Amino acid sequence: MERVVGDFRDLLRSPEIDLGGAALAVARIEHPELSIESSLAALDDLAARSGVTKTGGGRPALDRLREFLFGEEGFRGNADDYYDPCNSCLNDVLERRLGIPITLSVLAMEVGRRVGLEIVGIGLPGHFCVGSRVGDELLVLDPFGGGRVLERAEAEAIVARAVGRAVKLTDTHFAPTPKPQIVVRMLRNLETIYARREDWAKALAVIDRLLVVDSGVPAHLRDRGTVLVKLGDL
Repeated sequence: MERVVGDFRDLLRSPEIDLGGAALAVARIEHPELSIESSLAALDDLAARSGVTKTGGGRPALDRLREFLFGEEGFRGNADDYYDPCNSCLNDVLERRLGIPITLSVLAMEVGRRVGLEIVGIGLPGHFCVGSRVGDELLVLDPFGGGRVLERAEAEAIVARAVGRAVKLTDTHFAPTPKPQIVVRMLRNLETIYARREDWAKALAVIDRLLVVDSGVPAHLRDRGTVLVKLGDL
């Protein structure tokens, strides 16, 4: 376990984090024998087949990527079984074409990066989406909703449903989420899922990784102690 967590630490210390690789390292909590290289190759294959590079860039390139991933390839949100841990594992998303907002967003970001599109993560309250700047305009896309372009009012409606109250979104809400914080959000999702399932061994594995990427948060140490009690190790 120490070696696995050490490898995770090394991955996140890279000057430019490989988000796809980091997401797949997170997925190893659920799938310890996962071949990260095979899943990265699947991302490469999607990029190669997308046809985005033939569009000349700009809005046509972004629209082509949306059509390819969420139309032709059939990636979609798993609203029927949202808390299935497989939805949080990028390898499973690639295989099943089902995910939650953050893993579908990572998919779009990573395929986009491979075809020369700058797509950033946007961590709205209770919902994760992506954005890409076309000229002076930031286009906000909802991968969980089929890759549709969101107007601000639509984004506010999605957030209101997610958090149970109205939230007035400002430009700050649409600022790019740093890659380490995307990894943190993925881990926190899995921590919640494993706690709901009382799978304390996997919850502990999540927290150990949170302590690597988000070490300044005392709550992680508290949560680790709670989980160790559940496991009978304290």
